[in-house]
Amino acid sequence: MAAATAAGTALAGAGTAEAETRERPFQADPRPGGSARPNILIILGDDLGWADLGCYGSPEIRTPHLDGLARQGVRFTDAYSAAAVCSPTRFGLYTGRYPGRLRGGLEEPIARPDELHGIPRDHPTLASLLKGAGYATAMFGKWHCGYLPWYSPLKSGWDTFFGNLSGAVDYYSKITTEGRDLYEGETPVESLGYYTDTLADRAAAFVRERHDRPWLLNLNFTAPHWPWEGPGDRAVSREITSRVQAGDGQALWHQDGGSLATYRRMVEALDAGVGRVLRALRETGQERDTLVLFSSDNGGERWSYQWPLTGAKAGLNEGGIRVPNLLRWPARIRPRQVSGVPVITQDWTATILEITGVRPAASHPLDGRSIAPYLLRGARPPEHDLFWRTRTSRALRRGRWKYLRAPRAAGAAPADALYDLAADPREQADLARRRPDVLTALSARWEEINKDLLPYS
Repeated sequence: MAAATAAGTALAGAGTAEAETRERPFQADPRPGGSARPNILIILGDDLGWADLGCYGSPEIRTPHLDGLARQGVRFTDAYSAAAVCSPTRFGLYTGRYPGRLRGGLEEPIARPDELHGIPRDHPTLASLLKGAGYATAMFGKWHCGYLPWYSPLKSGWDTFFGNLSGAVDYYSKITTEGRDLYEGETPVESLGYYTDTLADRAAAFVRERHDRPWLLNLNFTAPHWPWEGPGDRAVSREITSRVQAGDGQALWHQDGGSLATYRRMVEALDAGVGRVLRALRETGQERDTLVLFSSDNGGERWSYQWPLTGAKAGLNEGGIRVPNLLRWPARIRPRQVSGVPVITQDWTATILEITGVRPAASHPLDGRSIAPYLLRGARPPEHDLFWRTRTSRALRRGRWKYLRAPRAAGAAPADALYDLAADPREQADLARRRPDVLTALSARWEEINKDLLPYS
């Protein structure tokens, strides 16, 4: 594990030279402290690349608030999303299970309203379990786990919701291919401000409310997902909105727009929004007893900085699934630490439930493994396999080894590959022929997990 941590720290590159000199390998603080029922703040970026933050090596984008969050807690170098696209990862986070256990989790991602694809209202979620234990629950931002009238956050355990149900909206008009997509609860509403700012302000206001019980807040930014609109880009918004309303089904994808400069402004607006929410925690005296987790729903897209990873969103190379993960809980976690423990979205669900003392539903056992004993008592982290699949690819990570089967060229059949991620995070040296024993073991384990999941239709 020490080797993995050292390799992961080195990945951050020259942009974090100062941070690296101050970070130290993670060590738990076994002294009891803080509330046994901390507030839980989970912040998701959308399509944020692994190295799009300063603390992960971005050479251009300035993210002082998220860099500060990293300094105040633990920066994970080998953290992963449950899937390479939006909806399945959110299924993984909310249920703590493989996305492929539910039909909606097979969609890459959910693209249109129907009764078949979503989180069923009788399925336990992180929100419903914490709500049952006395937590107030709220979500602001992107849901993307099913459409009304069949599915919504309010049907899955959140008391409060303000946000969009679909995968992407225009940052000002909130238009999508299905029409305007912004809801207060389950009621359509209009808001024409810059969406990143609006979500941050709503979340900060929630934090500042008088709370008589602990709370769970899911803050799901759409930034820096396309369309490529930074603060003040109202003319771009008007153009895209007009194209969507005229029937251009591809307008939101914004293939003819964007730039590195725009992307930088989008990520920096996200960082500023996070800063406002963290300031609300500090000013209301809730900072010490609030566990804050920051992550992304998958790897980056066109404008992301991924070095040294290869691949991007929708693929199972590291660039599609390795994501920034920052964890802060001042009452229990020491600052300025870095961890190379491999961890995946579902693990955070299990970890949060254990930290809050909430039992998962026996009828729906978790696939994630809690790292609470590692974080709080210094136990060895769970040595479990991380599993992914898409319609065309498969991957499994065990320790330093990664098994990958993915299309290699247009028209070419997928081939099995094996990589030593501790030595080769760029996935360039295929060791399948040198270590057939490892390849066979990992591919067999992938098949074992896969046989218990729903098949793709």
